[in-house]
Amino acid sequence: MIPSHAAPVAALGPLPLGERIDALDALRGIALLGIALMNVESFTSSMLDAGTGIDPRQAGLDRFADGFVYIFVQGKFWTLFALLFGMGFATMSERARAAGADFAPVYLRRSCGLLAIGLAHSLLLWSGDILFCYALASFALLALRNAPRGALWPIGGLLHLTIVATLLTATAEIAVAGNAGGGAGDTAAENALRSAEVAAYAHGSYAEAVALRWRYFLEQNLSTLWVYVPMALGMFAIGAWFVRSGAIVDPARHHRLYAGLRWGAGLLGLAITLGGLAIDSEPVLVGGRLSAADMLSATMELAAAPLMSLAYLAWLVRTLQRGARWPLQFAPAGRMALTLYLMQSLAGTLVFYGYGLGLWGQVSRAPQVLGACVLFVLQMAFARAWFARFRYGPMEWLWRWFTYARRPALRRAAVSTSP
Repeated sequence: MIPSHAAPVAALGPLPLGERIDALDALRGIALLGIALMNVESFTSSMLDAGTGIDPRQAGLDRFADGFVYIFVQGKFWTLFALLFGMGFATMSERARAAGADFAPVYLRRSCGLLAIGLAHSLLLWSGDILFCYALASFALLALRNAPRGALWPIGGLLHLTIVATLLTATAEIAVAGNAGGGAGDTAAENALRSAEVAAYAHGSYAEAVALRWRYFLEQNLSTLWVYVPMALGMFAIGAWFVRSGAIVDPARHHRLYAGLRWGAGLLGLAITLGGLAIDSEPVLVGGRLSAADMLSATMELAAAPLMSLAYLAWLVRTLQRGARWPLQFAPAGRMALTLYLMQSLAGTLVFYGYGLGLWGQVSRAPQVLGACVLFVLQMAFARAWFARFRYGPMEWLWRWFTYARRPALRRAAVSTSP
């Protein structure tokens, strides 16, 4: 029975290793690979071109790689991470209830820590950060802590559908207006930003790159939060449901749900994605080139992403239920997902930016994807070696220290060999 009074915050602490759910760590690791595949394009070309369909100039393996990433990866793995974030929130919340602990102060410190990490990542490493968005959504998630369990799916779905409906309304307005949704001023601003990217990222110093990241954060990142924060919050809510319902720890009792996600959500999401590509295979959403076809195709990709991420979750659970062990090879990487995510940005910018190897614009699509896979294999090896000696990834350790206001043990306890 949970005591009626609140226990001290110190009653809470990082989740013991023995209580971790291996499937969730494995899923985080797989999602991290997806993030690497999705983001690599943005390290070597304009951020304005990221995720804009299949480039018609590509051919052969480059076209295959571009198409594969757009159809099966683009947008699917940041939403999957959001789903997992919601599961982590619910796990932390339920542990606080069981301990009779005051949950809000600890959780808010955790969110503030993530906000600071996301802001630093966006400004100091790479403009494509998603952590800042997660952090903002995480503050709103606290309001859903005591929501009825049955309300979490409708809340998540409604948030997502609201964004999709808003974008479809904008699509209809562009179609009725019969214009490109922008003017010469928009095109000039876009061209100026592209030129600034080449100057700062391809040829500039680190200080020049940071200055442009500030500009990009203010002009681009903040303007898209109205789309991505509600979407993240919706996936958080659904992820919380998986924990509170027991569906993630006892999937056999929810076999109909998982079957529906594997086949219904997965095939529907794939069909919507392919339908969007049939409408416009290269949706461009910037400047004076925006058209109704662009908007509709991109909106369909956005609508499909959560469906496919839920299907990926369900397929992994099914794979583990059948006794497969290979997904668990990803678990060490999943346990230090924050550290490895930041390392991917560091590696990408050092390889492609002017203050590193300067390969901006010189690597075609297939080698990009291959390079992302090689980097991730190295990260998996690093994670396995790290956890042979340490309990947490370095950034995870710092984040926990900030969250719980006390330093957690980092090194593993030495194993005694004496009789």
